[in-house]
Amino acid sequence: MKIKPLGDRVVIKMVEAEETTRSGIVLAGTAKEKPQVAEVIAVGPGGLVDGKEVTMYVKAGDKVLTSKYSGTEVKMDGVEYTILKQGDILAVVEE
Repeated sequence: MKIKPLGDRVVIKMVEAEETTRSGIVLAGTAKEKPQVAEVIAVGPGGLVDGKEVTMYVKAGDKVLTSKYSGTEVKMDGVEYTILKQGDILAVVEE
């Protein structure tokens, strides 16, 4: 099954959080924060959304930083995705 977002929506998949810190400390499940780095899976067409012209700035494959508790989580074929508005993306991560 394939997810095709509408309007200014973006489908992302969160990047797995580190299990250990840089100094080698193993984190318990409750100590880990929700990851904010995600990979863009699909992007809506943009265009006229709520009476305003929206240009999509992200593309599939981009790594992005998102607002901590934004979007709607969905599970398809055993994989968890988040669908959010492009405005909830804070930055594109360049390596």
